[in-house]
Amino acid sequence: MTTSLPVPEGARWILHITITAAQAAKVKWNKQLDMLRPIAGYDEATQTWSAHIGALNLAGLGVLQTMFDAARTYGTEVRLAPVPVPEWWRGSVFTSDSEIAALLRAQADEGRPLGHLPLA
Repeated sequence: MTTSLPVPEGARWILHITITAAQAAKVKWNKQLDMLRPIAGYDEATQTWSAHIGALNLAGLGVLQTMFDAARTYGTEVRLAPVPVPEWWRGSVFTSDSEIAALLRAQADEGRPLGHLPLA
């Protein structure tokens, strides 16, 4: 799993989850489709599946679990990126003061020595 930098303080955001499609023979590709199609959209140009969640509720955790299961099964990687709430989004949203925001900030700072300020 990799994460990008967190959204700015005070922002409302959702979590954009992507997984690179695994190249596979037709039977294995169809199994991947069956697994991911109900919860994610496919972008043929980037060959990635993506989904969004705005809460770590049962539905959100189900999406995350399915994405991680697919990554494990097909040998690919899940990426998490907090993104500003799009106009079309009608679900729950995270805020910068949530526990998940703190986790993403810590993940983005991984490897930075204790007491050192981030460079960016």
